[in-house]
Amino acid sequence: MMTTFEALADPTRRRILDLLREKPRLVGELTDLLQISQPGVSKQLRVLREAGLVRVRQDAQRHWYELRPEPLAELDAWLEAYRHLWEARFERMDELLTELQEQEKETKNDERQADR
Repeated sequence: MMTTFEALADPTRRRILDLLREKPRLVGELTDLLQISQPGVSKQLRVLREAGLVRVRQDAQRHWYELRPEPLAELDAWLEAYRHLWEARFERMDELLTELQEQEKETKNDERQADR
């Protein structure tokens, strides 16, 4: 059985999840939107279903696929412990950009004063 990480590693499966995030969809609709063959979409949906990321709801002859957000919430909770690493880097990058903008303003001011 494939893990959540393995299932999310494939860009086509991520695109399917993006589409299912909007609303439940039929295989035919996903086929049209992704421009992939029906067997190809069905294969990807099977992987997502086995990983617990989607569920199927049958309505007569139609099979509606819908996102199961619970595994993604679990993944988000696990990633929370690592967010501080990124936040510190983003804060440092923001500080650096602010410094560069201030230096650029100072340079422009110096050039204006030199032109007088």
